[in-house]
Amino acid sequence: MDWGMKNRISRIIKKDGHTVMLAVDHGYFMGPTTGLEKLDEMVKPLLPYADVLMPTRGGLRNYIPPETDIPICLRVSGGTSILNETNLLHEGIIVSMEDAIRLNVSAVAFSILVGQPFERDTLLAFTQVIDEANRYGIPVLAVTAVGKGLGKDARYLSLASRMAAELGASIVKTYFCKDFEKIVETCPVPIVIAGGKKIPEKDALQMTYDALQAGAIGVDMGRNVFQSSNPVSMIKAVNAIIHKKYTPKEAYDLFKSNK
Repeated sequence: MDWGMKNRISRIIKKDGHTVMLAVDHGYFMGPTTGLEKLDEMVKPLLPYADVLMPTRGGLRNYIPPETDIPICLRVSGGTSILNETNLLHEGIIVSMEDAIRLNVSAVAFSILVGQPFERDTLLAFTQVIDEANRYGIPVLAVTAVGKGLGKDARYLSLASRMAAELGASIVKTYFCKDFEKIVETCPVPIVIAGGKKIPEKDALQMTYDALQAGAIGVDMGRNVFQSSNPVSMIKAVNAIIHKKYTPKEAYDLFKSNK
């Protein structure tokens, strides 16, 4: 691993070995997602409590001031919308590495879909992104997307996560589940958990804590932050679990007190 790659990863994963990633890339397939209708107004007060921002290139250029001092993990896969339920996650490459470099990103993110008829397409495109990104010392975050009929269980997620790592991912983003430690134990690269759909704040904080105890290095959370009743309080509470070793109760009390 060369200096540039190590430097970029060190910006994403902090000295304590953990990270709080804020995912705001939903517009690439969901359009004006609830909570992100005015992305700039939502994101600005959250940035002090996030270690990394994960937007699309259009979101970055149109909503995030260039003087913003936060590492960027850029979404580079897409190609379908939420209206295309049959092939929702049949994603390809939507951003050139040249454009990612122009945007001074610290990493790029690509979704793979293991277990669907078109898995080969996403995996080959994923490896193409890895080859191009690594040529310039840019790490790739693999997002293990889950399609219809594929459960979010340890057996499936460990398969997808291990494949992502074997194909060259530097970091894997996957879902939290029962026996999550088995996923961590069989994946040789760091893992962050996806927040997924909005759940009650107390449950999301418990999930964050449990994932850390099972070996995850942090979260890449979106809707459970920006769709919260108080997004700033929520990301403060998530940050407190990840970087300050708060218990779920302490973090939830922090959320309520800030609220």
